[in-house]
Amino acid sequence: MKNTAFTHFHIELGARMAEFAGYNMPIEFTGINDEHLVCREKIGLFDVSHMGEFWVKGPKAFDFIQSVTSNNVADLFDGKVQYSCFPNNEGGIIDDLLVYRFGEQNYLLVVNAANIDKDWAWCSAKAREAGLEIGKDIINASDDYCQLAVQGPYALKAMQKLTSENVIDMEYYTCKQITFAGIDDIIFATTGYTGAGGCEIYALNKDADKLYKAVVEAGKEFGLQSIGLGARDTLRLEMGFCLYGNDINDTTSPIEAGLGWITKFVEGNNFTKREFHEKLKAEGTTKMLKGFEMIDRGIPRQHYLVYDADGNEIGEVTSGTMSPMMKIGIGMAYVAKGFWKEGTEIYIGVRDKKLKAKIVKMPIFKGQMPAVK
Repeated sequence: MKNTAFTHFHIELGARMAEFAGYNMPIEFTGINDEHLVCREKIGLFDVSHMGEFWVKGPKAFDFIQSVTSNNVADLFDGKVQYSCFPNNEGGIIDDLLVYRFGEQNYLLVVNAANIDKDWAWCSAKAREAGLEIGKDIINASDDYCQLAVQGPYALKAMQKLTSENVIDMEYYTCKQITFAGIDDIIFATTGYTGAGGCEIYALNKDADKLYKAVVEAGKEFGLQSIGLGARDTLRLEMGFCLYGNDINDTTSPIEAGLGWITKFVEGNNFTKREFHEKLKAEGTTKMLKGFEMIDRGIPRQHYLVYDADGNEIGEVTSGTMSPMMKIGIGMAYVAKGFWKEGTEIYIGVRDKKLKAKIVKMPIFKGQMPAVK
């Protein structure tokens, strides 16, 4: 089991630690509900150093990324970040990822921790086919970087204290390479997985302690607290953000997952299995990932079955929890066609009961506070 460059700080704070994606990660510090509210209302600090980073460089970088990701890389400009996925040969998703453009021949792919080895094997094979040199044109730098996610309405205001660059006015899903907390070549991105606003900060592992201490100190006056993976999951679920392995996987099409907006059927975007997904979009799917909230009291969980009013099975829950903000059970599920309209009543099989719920438009939680400047 690997440690991140920040693991010793989590242990010092008394975090409940557990294995996640091969890493020794903090699950919670003061409790999931408390940490969730801190992130929504103040600042939450997350260690996300377990994520993977692949650099793609050189004159063939654009064509390569365009061929292996579903979104249109041509929409990117220097300093822009794009959400995308790697389609596989069977019509499913290898992983979802972020694509950073730093220059015409300089990109960074950020992938999920649990899929680093799988993603690297896929990208390496495709890179060789495209004539890229492994270790030069495409580099697996996952073990070189640490990463902090600073999330919440006061996050950018606090982080602005650590740099002379204007970060507080950065648009959503943009990035810069800056000097931050006295550290050169920091990657600063206004991205995140909480819906609470904020940033993600990448540094080399050698600078981890300096970065962590500076961020904690800058956030003190705004109530910064460390947050574990437990609250990270409840926060993303309130927003309806997909979690790989739960809501999307090797067998789910991005069209079925409601990710048609990152699956661009434009000229020149000839990604893997494009025709399959294009046909699925044109002809329609038999199931779709939908958000729901409980009407009856109960907490939905992954793999719970979904029923109609007559007791017919119509789907399966992929993610579920008790919303700390809404105080009701919420979740996402793949449900059959005919049950997708907002307000449609469905029933979740919780143990030996069928509890009433309703389909809702995502994000499920709609009361997010604005960022503070």
